[in-house]
Amino acid sequence: MINLKIDPEFQSQIPPLTDDEFKQLEENILKEGKLLSPLIVWNNTLVDGHNRYEIVQEHPEISFSTMPLPFESREEVLAWICKNQLGRRNLTPEQKKFLIGKQYSVEHRKPGGNGNNQHTTSSKKTAPEELCQIDTIPPTATDTSVRKQIAERNNVSESYVVRSEKFMRGVQIMDQMIPGMQEKILSGQFKVRDADMHRLARADFPNRKQIVHEILHPEERPAPQKRIYGINYSALEAAVRRIQQDVDFLMKYLPKVPDDAYVKVETTKILKQHKAYMAQFEELLNDEKIA
Repeated sequence: MINLKIDPEFQSQIPPLTDDEFKQLEENILKEGKLLSPLIVWNNTLVDGHNRYEIVQEHPEISFSTMPLPFESREEVLAWICKNQLGRRNLTPEQKKFLIGKQYSVEHRKPGGNGNNQHTTSSKKTAPEELCQIDTIPPTATDTSVRKQIAERNNVSESYVVRSEKFMRGVQIMDQMIPGMQEKILSGQFKVRDADMHRLARADFPNRKQIVHEILHPEERPAPQKRIYGINYSALEAAVRRIQQDVDFLMKYLPKVPDDAYVKVETTKILKQHKAYMAQFEELLNDEKIA
């Protein structure tokens, strides 16, 4: 029998089967007498087919084959696993959110496209106190396109993709502090609020214990303080209106050179900067929503 390596990080991205689902899979395999589909591997490490591999290890008479795929890095493997799992129909909302967040985290933080940096090398396991500090790694130039592609592929908004990354990171931190929590959260057995996972993802290492305690014991949460905002909404609306008027004026008198590629590129670049600026406020508001 071929002995394949099991990578805990790869395996943890794959939603586990229920006992009934695992039993049904085992019965089907024993009935066929072999695995109908090959196990996906990378350098003799199992990428897809962990449940089936576990079954054939218990039944060495079952024959199986492997299909090596030419991944160039661990990041490519993780992204492939997430895409593949997101194609399943029986995912819980939490599992889908986690996988989207993991895929986005992997794909848009790959420096130069190879994923090799001091935070992601295969030889270094991320320390618990560093898990939320990955925010300090600047996104690559393809960040926007990656977010858009993932959003379109999964029929969600781009802001959902960004929030999913924070949810995923919060779940990972929760699992590091209390092993086994990831499976409970993603299966729906233990309900959490997105806002709490976002708080945990952003929190410094010393503050995480208190946040986790509040998540486990919501009845002990401190009473929310009444916040009074001195926002002049009329002034905010007037400021936005002035921006619109200024942009309308400038666009009216831009050189009317529809075939000038330089004008198009420079104008688009400036408008994208404004769009990104406004998106920061939208993301802030989304973060503050209570799930």
